[in-house]
Amino acid sequence: MEIKEMIALARKAQAAYQVQFDQDDVDQTIKLAARAIFDNAEELARMAVEETEMGVYEDKVAKNRNKSKGVWNNLKGKKSMGILSIDEMTGLIEIAKPIGVVAGITPMTNPIVTPMSKIIFALKTKNAIIISPHPKAKKCSAAAVKAIIKAIAPMNVPEGMVQVIEEPSLEKTQELMRKCDTVVATGGMPMVKSAYSSGKPSFGVGAGNVQVILDRNIDYDLAAGKIVTGRSFDNGIICSGEQSAIYPKECREEVLEAFRRNKGYVVPEELRQQVVDTIFTDGIMTKELIGQSAIAIAKAAGITVPEETKVLIIEAKGVGKADIICKEKMFPVLAVIPYGYFDEALEIAETNLTFEGSGHTAGIHSNSQANIIKAGTDLSVSRVIVNAICATTAGGSIQNGLAVTNTLGCGSWGNNSISENFTYKHLLNITRVAPLSARIHVPSDSDIWNN
Repeated sequence: MEIKEMIALARKAQAAYQVQFDQDDVDQTIKLAARAIFDNAEELARMAVEETEMGVYEDKVAKNRNKSKGVWNNLKGKKSMGILSIDEMTGLIEIAKPIGVVAGITPMTNPIVTPMSKIIFALKTKNAIIISPHPKAKKCSAAAVKAIIKAIAPMNVPEGMVQVIEEPSLEKTQELMRKCDTVVATGGMPMVKSAYSSGKPSFGVGAGNVQVILDRNIDYDLAAGKIVTGRSFDNGIICSGEQSAIYPKECREEVLEAFRRNKGYVVPEELRQQVVDTIFTDGIMTKELIGQSAIAIAKAAGITVPEETKVLIIEAKGVGKADIICKEKMFPVLAVIPYGYFDEALEIAETNLTFEGSGHTAGIHSNSQANIIKAGTDLSVSRVIVNAICATTAGGSIQNGLAVTNTLGCGSWGNNSISENFTYKHLLNITRVAPLSARIHVPSDSDIWNN
């Protein structure tokens, strides 16, 4: 089917869905959509690993289950149509309305849960959606979309409300972006820039390069365990995965030993350059190693590591542009950097973020609320994860209050339009009905200027 035909079908379906479905119908529909991914988590994970040849099957199963139930839990009971609110004082009425047809551009790194969340956000807000998956993940992404379409069929959702481009190409994606009503792009920076250049309202994401600060007087074993888990999750292809650990310099041996106990391999100085030259080719991540295991990367670098190794740990020789290891690394390789005083830790993190990943995410392991707040105040990021695994909680958690999603806005720092987790509310137009309220006293000029 041609893109123009898909758009026409989507518009027809959206018009019918908007009229026929009330809030209860919509919520039951998105519950079924989420459940489809939860119930097919294993098969979809297997397909994703086989097709993309990256990531970890068990982690993808966990991701499919946790994201599907997380998105549903986050959205259930939330009003997404009609009158949203009436301000008692001003009388201002907010009325929600759908946008129309959404173009959902999805990556090969998250080929199942990213289409799922985009579809659910669209259905929640009475928008039709057409998914354009990465060409190297087209089969597993299409399978996920078809599973959702089948699951919501009992709700009599109009045909064309959810569609997928089964043979995606750059040309088709660009045409879709030009002809839709809004674009939600998750993927590499070239694709995000293309979305912003499409002429349509667009939501994109910036690059990730999560800097994690280890404060003094904490349990380094506990922190190291969480960082290794995050850095190795799905073999490091998650944009919110930990990238650098910034630790107190006097605690070097204690910190490195903690990483070793948690299956991190600290690369010896004499082997360091071999690993760096292997994972970066001419300053760019080596494509063949993206999403591969620490063992596979060590083998490619010609070094021998213990069989249980989950993460390769490299001591940085500088910060920011001074050392390429401070860039984003889409494989289980962690940079470690010492600091003297806490403000220096923040300076290191900010320098690395400016190098790459500005606006995305940072993490901190600390028992000091003052230092936690200072990190949130000083760092140019949209979210700071506290004493938790960044890779699995920055995209939202039942426990942390962040909207559950797979599209993480990075604000103006990352050239994005939002500095929060993308969710259903971003797919709503809001009409504000504004009467003049007799309840509000109009102050005199002197009252305004003298108070």
